[in-house]
Amino acid sequence: MTSDASLRAAHLPVLIIGAGPGGLAAAVALKAQGVPFEVVDAGRQVGGIWDIGRAQTPMYETAHFISSRSLSGFRDYPMPASYPDYPSHALIQRYITDYAKRHDLEGHVRFNTRVIEARPIASGGWAVRFEPTTDNESQAVQSEWQGDYAGLIVAAGMAWHRHMPALEGSFDGEIMHSFDYTGPSQLKGRRVLVVGAGNSGVDIASDAARSAAAAFLSVRRGYRFVPKYILGKPADVFARSSPPLPRWLEKRVFAVLLDHLVVGDLTRFGLPRPDHDVLASHPIVNTQVLHHLGHGDLIACTDVAHCDGSKVHFVDGRSETIDLIVMATGYRRRYPFLPAEVGNGEAEPLDLYLNVFHRERDDLAFVGLFETDGPSFALMGLQAELVARSWTSKGAKSADEFARRRRTARPDLRGGHRYLSSQRHDYYVNSRSYTRLLELELHS
Repeated sequence: MTSDASLRAAHLPVLIIGAGPGGLAAAVALKAQGVPFEVVDAGRQVGGIWDIGRAQTPMYETAHFISSRSLSGFRDYPMPASYPDYPSHALIQRYITDYAKRHDLEGHVRFNTRVIEARPIASGGWAVRFEPTTDNESQAVQSEWQGDYAGLIVAAGMAWHRHMPALEGSFDGEIMHSFDYTGPSQLKGRRVLVVGAGNSGVDIASDAARSAAAAFLSVRRGYRFVPKYILGKPADVFARSSPPLPRWLEKRVFAVLLDHLVVGDLTRFGLPRPDHDVLASHPIVNTQVLHHLGHGDLIACTDVAHCDGSKVHFVDGRSETIDLIVMATGYRRRYPFLPAEVGNGEAEPLDLYLNVFHRERDDLAFVGLFETDGPSFALMGLQAELVARSWTSKGAKSADEFARRRRTARPDLRGGHRYLSSQRHDYYVNSRSYTRLLELELHS
């Protein structure tokens, strides 16, 4: 595939923002094409959110991958066969570090460096301002510096800017976002309410069921829960090995499987019935939370109505005395260092071709800006290869065709699935459909 132009400021390196999985995939792709690049990351080493020891990270002690080891690795570097089906955060960090060493990338990364502003240069490229950080954010050095770059690849991840809805009333206890949760010791001996049942929320609620004096889970709507194993196989392996079905039949088959054979009626746990089709939302890959609900170690609650001192009142009229509220309410996808004129996710989701390419600027691309119903590392690799190829190819005819697609084409990244209208689904893609589209563009 080719693009409308190679980078106009080709004498300058490309800047990759982020040294997590997406940034490393971008570095591998640029290196393969002979494109000079630099990588910056605010952390102390490669890994992004998977480095639990960095100063700011949403990672917690009990976190594990929700996709399985056999399907979750980079395309050129499978996860070790010695890994368990669902590796811990520590094993994922080790794997990412090994991937960087395999491709000799660590020497290209400037760590403890944050991008604070990126401005387009009139003649092409970007002027970028940086500030140094330390492992202790409160001790950040105040000096700044600037560099010029031919292009930007934003691979900074999506779980850094907390979405923190306000609770009505006043609460005497502690309120934290799940970003600040580190492990069960924060819950011990306390009456804990977790608000939100995404994958992090149900993990934390399960920790609370084992460690807290009392544990409660507040949900606004019905969710669907997918077990990690179906018929003896990891859930994603089972789904991948199933023959492709028409969408209407696929939904019906999985609904019967979950609602009648594997999970059953969720209302028996005190949860509301799911309010959406089985494939209309990001999967919650956790039935451990149902185990705790079924044993009475975790209590399901409705949405929070208001707080009054130590009391939390729910919309169904119930109330509980609570010491700690953990808001597992997700993240805002923001890139505050980008100027408003190119879009930074502050006011509305970015409008990108294939969730990768900026519509107007051919020197701005994103890697890892998506959520999906399958493994993500391989998709990041495809995105990165697309960017690297587009910035080095020079065929005029196909370049013009790509330029038209980049500006106006809106392929269906969701494979015909209609996902819930929510912030979490703003950049959502169907794994199989998205893979096909990326590969098609690569070979066009």
